[in-house]
Amino acid sequence: MSEVFNVADIFGEDVFNDSVMQERLPKKVYKDLKKMIDEGKELDLATADVIAHEMKEWAIEKGATHYTHWFQPLTGVTAEKHDSFISAPMENGKVLMSFSGKELIKGEPDASSFPSGGLRATFEARGYTAWDCTSPAFVRKDAAGATLCIPTAFCSYTGEALDQKTPLLRSMEAINEQALRLIRLFGNTTSKKVTPSVGPEQEYFLVDAEKFRQRKDLIYTGRTLFGAMPPKGQELDDHYFGTIRQRIAAFMKDVNKELWKVGVTAKTQHNEVAPAQHELAPIYAAANIAVDHNQLVMQTLKRVACQHGMKCLLHEKPFAGVNGSGKHNNWSITTDDGKNLLDPGKTPHENIQFLLVLTCILKAVDTHADLLRESAADPGNDHRLGANEAPPAIISIFLGEQLEDVLEQLITTGAATHSLKGGKLHTGVSTLPDVAKDATDRNRTSPFAFTGNKFEFRMVGSRDSIAGPNVVLNTIIAEAFSDACDILEKADDFGAAVHDLIKQYATEHQRIVFNGNGYSDEWVKEAEKRGLPNIRSMVEAIPALTTDKAVRMFEKFHVFTRAELESRAEIKYENYAKAINIEAKTMIDMASKQIIPAIIKYTKTLADTINSVKAAGADVSVQTDILREVSGLLADTKNALTALSEVTAKASGMEEGKEQAEFYHSDVFAAMEALRAPVDALEMIVDKEAWPMPSYGDLIFEV
Repeated sequence: MSEVFNVADIFGEDVFNDSVMQERLPKKVYKDLKKMIDEGKELDLATADVIAHEMKEWAIEKGATHYTHWFQPLTGVTAEKHDSFISAPMENGKVLMSFSGKELIKGEPDASSFPSGGLRATFEARGYTAWDCTSPAFVRKDAAGATLCIPTAFCSYTGEALDQKTPLLRSMEAINEQALRLIRLFGNTTSKKVTPSVGPEQEYFLVDAEKFRQRKDLIYTGRTLFGAMPPKGQELDDHYFGTIRQRIAAFMKDVNKELWKVGVTAKTQHNEVAPAQHELAPIYAAANIAVDHNQLVMQTLKRVACQHGMKCLLHEKPFAGVNGSGKHNNWSITTDDGKNLLDPGKTPHENIQFLLVLTCILKAVDTHADLLRESAADPGNDHRLGANEAPPAIISIFLGEQLEDVLEQLITTGAATHSLKGGKLHTGVSTLPDVAKDATDRNRTSPFAFTGNKFEFRMVGSRDSIAGPNVVLNTIIAEAFSDACDILEKADDFGAAVHDLIKQYATEHQRIVFNGNGYSDEWVKEAEKRGLPNIRSMVEAIPALTTDKAVRMFEKFHVFTRAELESRAEIKYENYAKAINIEAKTMIDMASKQIIPAIIKYTKTLADTINSVKAAGADVSVQTDILREVSGLLADTKNALTALSEVTAKASGMEEGKEQAEFYHSDVFAAMEALRAPVDALEMIVDKEAWPMPSYGDLIFEV
């Protein structure tokens, strides 16, 4: 019988959240901590000691024996070092359990052992983790027992950000400051804080663990480097939103339970388009909490999948020929008293503050389209963007008919006098009620779409941290708000000035608005006419980080220094080269040790069969044709393998950096594709029993 539990009873039970702090902390300490969280005030060590003690006592009651500063270095995953609560033994042989305010606030991991892009040399080892008190601590329970996890930022000894969290928090401060400037101009004197809110939709694949272990490519790279499509893929659209199979449903139930315990608001679950593909989406949270929660989601998906005899694949394109996986980043900005600055209201043409915010976003995205594209660039996304329902590599904004009409009025006549209404949807069935219809349809081909009261950035890769895209979004929009405020704060006639500015931004940046089919060839041509960048690969995207335009903006708002940006560019070039090198070497290993030996064995068996049948005087033309075809493809495979081995060796010997990454992208990747082609053709001919690994059909239809 399925376990029964009440979500309300378990939600947040392992989180040191506000209600726990209110209950356990002295009133003054709680008040000081809240002031620090709300206003960014510094916390004195005595207060920190009290918080640390209560946090330790609470964690021990939950079974925790260790604590860790949980941080997000530039590796793409989280990092942690566990320390137990025990202190020096007492004379009676017992030990005290202690946790000080200093240990809560600061940790000292080895900074030289994480990617730093030259910011830290090997002999310059010191780095610091600093408590992000705005993201609640939590107790994680797994095979290691229970561990108190304290979300932190990670910086070098000299203050440079070595992680995802630090620049995110900086960007949140930037947009808060500039958004407050903007709403003050419209008479809002009550809101004290503006926070970017994020809701990331997480897509993933599930495959059987036993089959996973038989595929070296999945083990080493997270994606299939070889594989012919089965007779059926996703053509029938029967998997999308289909009935969830029992094995998957049991997995999802356990995932939800684990996430709810640590305060992650797992809300939506369903089958995605591709076979074996699924999605989980939470309710919105402040950007830094959403980033932490998404890391917990990815870790929990992987951990629980193992418990169910499965493997969770978070790669952007684990299987060729079917949909890849993304992470739709839903972004909005909200005041501390609940006002969503992206809510157009019922009559957006009259909502002047909203129109200014909207046109500032048009300006921001148009001006920094290259940066936004770079924020979603990774080796896996190179396979995904522009294909099978993923957005194209061209950044554009979908606004929908209602807002596009309002902008058109502003641009052509100088004033917007009406807004399109949604009306009623008439089903034509007497027993069904008429349904209120939105004024705007959706566009699933748009990379940056307005969806009612938020923007959905659909480019982000499924295994990537959402910190990077939100750093860019927060900062480019902070810059646009700042520019607008600089003009409007000096205006003699605010009403006329804001009207003129909205019209100016709408006119100057209307090229970024596109409501049509982003998958069409016509859009590629049209985007080129408009002067919009079409950045097809990660290697082409990385230079956007270090343009004068980007450096000037990030330094102005204290989000990144030039050195931090240059280091990140260097890390990304190195990561790209390393990722493709691992894939190439894996292909070489599989082809050399598995595929070619299996084909040789198959051809020998086939040749023996031909000789036997021929000796009996029977027709062997079919067998001979198959042997000839297989032998030809085997020769093609061997030649392609030799070429890949040579070009990979050449790439490996190059100096790390941009030139090496470009060589991997152009030459090594092409050689990988050349090897895959004959191998996939062979898989369609060779006896399944002779093929040395599970097929696509085995992986995506048998889970």
